[in-house]
Amino acid sequence: MTTTRPSPAPRSSLLGAGPRQAADALPWLRQYSERLVLLDLLLVLLAAVVGVVVRFGLGGEQVQGRSYSYYLVVPPLAVVWIAVLGLSRCYETRFLGGGTEEFKRITNACLRLAATVVFIAFAFELEVSRLFVGVVLPLGTLALLLGRAGARWVLYRGRRKGLYSHRVLLVGSHPHVRELTNRLRSEPQAGFIVVGACVPGARETRLPPGPGDDVPVVGALTDIPRAIADNQADTVAVAASPGINGDVLRSLSYELEGTGVDLLVAPALTNVTGTRISIRPIAGIPLLHVDEPELSGGRRIVKGTFDRVVATSAIIAVAPLLVGIAIAVRLTSRGPAIFRQERIGRDGTTFKVWKFRSMLLDAEQRQAELLHSNEHDGPLFKMRCDPRITPLGRQLRKYSLDELPQLFNVLRGEMSLVGPRPPLASEVALYERHTHRRLLVKPGITGLWQVSGRSDLSWEETVRLDLRYVEDWSLGLDIVVLFRTAATVLRGSGAY
Repeated sequence: MTTTRPSPAPRSSLLGAGPRQAADALPWLRQYSERLVLLDLLLVLLAAVVGVVVRFGLGGEQVQGRSYSYYLVVPPLAVVWIAVLGLSRCYETRFLGGGTEEFKRITNACLRLAATVVFIAFAFELEVSRLFVGVVLPLGTLALLLGRAGARWVLYRGRRKGLYSHRVLLVGSHPHVRELTNRLRSEPQAGFIVVGACVPGARETRLPPGPGDDVPVVGALTDIPRAIADNQADTVAVAASPGINGDVLRSLSYELEGTGVDLLVAPALTNVTGTRISIRPIAGIPLLHVDEPELSGGRRIVKGTFDRVVATSAIIAVAPLLVGIAIAVRLTSRGPAIFRQERIGRDGTTFKVWKFRSMLLDAEQRQAELLHSNEHDGPLFKMRCDPRITPLGRQLRKYSLDELPQLFNVLRGEMSLVGPRPPLASEVALYERHTHRRLLVKPGITGLWQVSGRSDLSWEETVRLDLRYVEDWSLGLDIVVLFRTAATVLRGSGAY
């Protein structure tokens, strides 16, 4: 949750420097936003030109009493489009580079533009080509979404190298600071680098032993302004902790006014994100309102339609690859090309998952002999050097090519493109009570577990990510996961 601070009048900063804007403190963020404006402008110009060519040909001429070129419409349309994106806050820095809000705002802005064009054409009785509008607006919307996904991919690559990131000072008690540190480090693409922590008392120089104990303790709760200056932090993240109440947060927000330092507050409620949370001010208190997970209704129909359309298109696009892999599997090892295995789907129903065979025929019978070599915790069985995997199968697994036949499971309605990992019945038998919530939605070919570490994740982390998806899924999140999956698979890391 981000607190919104009013812009104060110029005054001397408590950190010893004059007031400055957040964009000035983070030049890379300002530059990124400016480059997005240029990128979006080029994309909508291109979409408009394509629309002219499709409707009128290269000349772009239409005759209505006299001849004129539709190319004259392209520049003002592009300018208006960018203005609508700006008014929809599509360039506001807090929405850039993470989550689905950026994509939602672009989609909503394009829908507003479409409605505006239709209204103006009707109100002023303008002769606007419906084919031109029907080509430009959908094509431009798709181009903008793909452009933002590409820009985000470039941003993520830089963040994995420690670039384009926020320097974060954590505030809170030891266990809460450690938990928040581990969460931020588990998703480096979010762009938050922890530079230190201010904890009550601050007698230690580092956190007590445990995951995330390498965070330096740079002061007590009263030392936050000095710690920000000493560590060049541009963000303060307050973890939910005993002793940090409304008065403390209000005082901290006052101290940060005019410094350009962002103040983030992590609520005690975790693993609930995005669309399910809203702020309801009641009696002067900003309360978090948490909606129930939406597990049925119109959104599920839209998701199912999206899954089948994309799966059909993907099967057509990769048909030669599917045939080639099937032939290679048959030629390099004894047995069928397709491996079928019973898995548990939504609401506990069973189905046969399809994969390219990557193991020897007797792999399932030999698993009992290898249980002592299991490298994964929980009910999963994983080995980095599993002797049952064929040489070709190892390459197929590395780039997840063995999972391509699951596109047919999606067409049959048994799976989704994005969702929790499809479990075995033996794994479900070992589930704890809350873990059964993974079965409330269809399993997916990919998911948050796939883009967050694949087989390198612990069982606890895999469950956490799957439950997070179950409770917060949306079509926008699915699209983000699909793009991130492509980048993860191309790197070929974390799969064995």
